[in-house]
Amino acid sequence: MFTIEETNDMLDDIADAMPYELYRELSGGILLMPQAKLHPKAVDNDLYILGEYCTSSIGSCIKIYYGSFCKIYGNLRADLYREQLRRVLAHELRHHNEKLAGSVDLILYDHKRINEYLRSKGKL
Repeated sequence: MFTIEETNDMLDDIADAMPYELYRELSGGILLMPQAKLHPKAVDNDLYILGEYCTSSIGSCIKIYYGSFCKIYGNLRADLYREQLRRVLAHELRHHNEKLAGSVDLILYDHKRINEYLRSKGKL
């Protein structure tokens, strides 16, 4: 398992390696939150939110949930853990950039994945 400090260092390195233009108008930056966050549609407390793109009247930010990463990926090797962090950050950055462009493609994709999860649990 990686500490929150180690995870933050990895996340900083990953963010620094991505094109700066992807962060335009991301006024709140990237926040590493200590808690795990269950998805509101979790059936058996088995669906965690790894990251989310948040907007409000004062701006936008990306939240990455360290506790959720620990629960799902806590036993991975460093390179695999880092790759999951990269994938989640890229996903949330895509939400940010699609919002700027007026697109909802990734939102629709996420809804489809949630519906697949609910179907697999016999809830849809």
